[in-house]
Amino acid sequence: MPPNVLVSAGRLLFESFFSSDQQKRLTLICDWQRDSAHTATAGFRRKLTSVDALITTWDSPRFGDDITNLAPKLRFIGHCGGEVKSRFAASLFEKLVITNAADPMARATAELGAAFLLYCGRDLDRYRAAVRRSNRIYSEVHKHGTGEFLFGAEVAMIGFGRIGRALVDLMRGFELRWMVYDPFAPRSLAEEYPIVFFELEPLLRKAHLLVLTAALTDQTRGLLNRKRLQLLPSGAAVINIARGGLIDLGALTADVRRKRIRCALDVTDPDEPLNVNDPLRKLPGAILTPHIGGGGRHVRREIAQTVMNDLENFFAGKPVQNRVTQAMLDRMT
Repeated sequence: MPPNVLVSAGRLLFESFFSSDQQKRLTLICDWQRDSAHTATAGFRRKLTSVDALITTWDSPRFGDDITNLAPKLRFIGHCGGEVKSRFAASLFEKLVITNAADPMARATAELGAAFLLYCGRDLDRYRAAVRRSNRIYSEVHKHGTGEFLFGAEVAMIGFGRIGRALVDLMRGFELRWMVYDPFAPRSLAEEYPIVFFELEPLLRKAHLLVLTAALTDQTRGLLNRKRLQLLPSGAAVINIARGGLIDLGALTADVRRKRIRCALDVTDPDEPLNVNDPLRKLPGAILTPHIGGGGRHVRREIAQTVMNDLENFFAGKPVQNRVTQAMLDRMT
C-alpha cells in the first residue's frame, strides 16, 4: 500500500511549491492530504494518528518529542526548505528520517549574493543617487575616472558551506581572490576553490567587500558586533545573504549613518521585516531586500521535487539523498 502522507501547508503556499504536475506525481507516490494549521490543533493531531510521513513547510507547526506518540506510524519527515534545527526536537533526528532541501535554495541565494557583490563592488548605489541629484557626476567621472572595480578584486567571506561554495563557483569568471573565515570547513577545499583561509580579525581588517554566508548558531550569533565592525576598512560593504542574527544591527546602522561602511542586507534581526520607520530603510549606503535569496517560484518547484525524490526513495527502500542527522545540527542554523 502507498504511504499515508500529511502535507502541512496552506493552499497558496502549497501551490507555490507543488505545480499541478508535481501534485499528480505526489498522488502517484502516496495517499496524501493537506492541513493548513500553523499550530498543532486538535484536527491536525487527529490526522497525525494515521500518517506514515509528513511534508512540512516554513508555515508548519514546530514538533517536539511527543510527535512520535501523536503519530505512532510516522517514519519520515521531508521539509520543504533548509532550516530544520529549530523545527524539530533534536532527538527526532535519530528516531525518524528527516530530510531537507537546501541545495536549490543555496544556488538561488548565491545568485543574490553575486548581484549584491556586483552592485557594491562598483558602488552603483552611490552613482544612482548622484545621477538623481544633478549632472555634476558626469563631469567628475569624465575628469577623474572611477576607482571601483570587481574583476580580480579581493573578497572576504564568513562561512563556506553550500551557499559560499555556490557563490565562489558562480563568480569564477571574475577571477576574484577569496579570503575565507570558517573554522569548520576542511582546509582541503582550498585545492578545489580559489580561496585562502584566514582567522577572523585579520580577515576583517582586509575586508573591503565582506559576504556573510554562515549558519546562525550559538557561536556565530552577533559575530559582527560593534568591536568587530570597527575593524573593517572605511568604505567597506557588508553583504548579508545568510541570517540577520550574525550582525549587531544597531552597530551596523550607526556605522552606515556615519558613512563609514555600506551594507546590502537580504535578512535582518531581531526584526524582519524592519519597522517601517527604521532608519536603515532610507539611509544612503544601505540596500535592503525582503528575504528573497531562496524565495523564487522556480526554487520552490525544485524543493518540492527534492522532497518527493527522497520520499519516494525512502518508501521504496532506497537511500535518501538529503537526510539531516543529529550530528549535523551544531553547525546548522
